[in-house]
Amino acid sequence: MNIGDAALASGVSAKMIRHYEEIGLIPKAARTDAGYRTYAERDIHLLRFIRQGRLLGFSMKQIAELIGLWLDQSRSSSKVKQLALSHIRELDDKINELQAMKATLERLAHDCHGDARPECPILEGLGGGTCSGPNHSQC
Repeated sequence: MNIGDAALASGVSAKMIRHYEEIGLIPKAARTDAGYRTYAERDIHLLRFIRQGRLLGFSMKQIAELIGLWLDQSRSSSKVKQLALSHIRELDDKINELQAMKATLERLAHDCHGDARPECPILEGLGGGTCSGPNHSQC
C-alpha cells in the first residue's frame, strides 16, 4: 500500500511516517519504479506499535528500545517490564508536577478578586511576586 493508505491503516500521519523513517525508527520503505513508498502489513503493524507507544507517553528513545525488544525473540520479558516500570515512575513524577502546578494556580485564582481592581495575585505569582506591571514600574 502507498503512504496514504499506510497512514489510514495505522493511524499515523504520512508526515510522521516519513519522520520515523528519517530518524531510523522504522526501516526505509520499499519503493516502486516511480519512487513511491510502499508498505506491507508488517510495516503497518510496526506503525501501530509506535502509535500505541506514543499514546502511552513513551519517548522516541524508549519506543526504539521497545521495538528492539519486540523484534528480539530471545528477549527476557523482565527487560520489557523494567522499561515499563521506569516509564511508570516518570509518569508519576509528571503527575506530581502537574498536581503541584494545579494547586498553585488554584491558590492564585482563589486569591484573585476578579473584579475591576488592577491588583492580581495571578500575575504577581507569575512574575515572582516581587513586581507588578510590564515595565516593573511598581517594584
